[in-house]
Amino acid sequence: MTRIALIAHDEKKSELIEFVRSHEEQLREYELIGTGTTGKRLMEATDLEVERKESGPLGGDLMIGSEVAEGVLDGIVFLRDPLRAQPHEPDISALLRICDVHDTALATNLASAEFLIEGLADR
Repeated sequence: MTRIALIAHDEKKSELIEFVRSHEEQLREYELIGTGTTGKRLMEATDLEVERKESGPLGGDLMIGSEVAEGVLDGIVFLRDPLRAQPHEPDISALLRICDVHDTALATNLASAEFLIEGLADR
């Protein structure tokens, strides 16, 4: 089964929720994981189940990165806030790097998220 991660910085959570709502039927077919608060908000806003990891600052990004390294994650939608510094920036950089190392699809904005979701549907 296709397994994807859904992550969003605080200023992007509402955008991710709207994106997930608009793709809820397709996402229902996938195993979903997310960082703590993002996963909680997605489950409150939709009928989807999201396996919640720790929040990003508490290691959630690294936990998701470990799934990339293990080869059990097919893609990540990570709506990042490029205008605010994040206290856990090294963890975010590590997640982006491990996606590059393992050739894992990574979408960091809504336009690329659309392509990722469409691409996974065609698999």
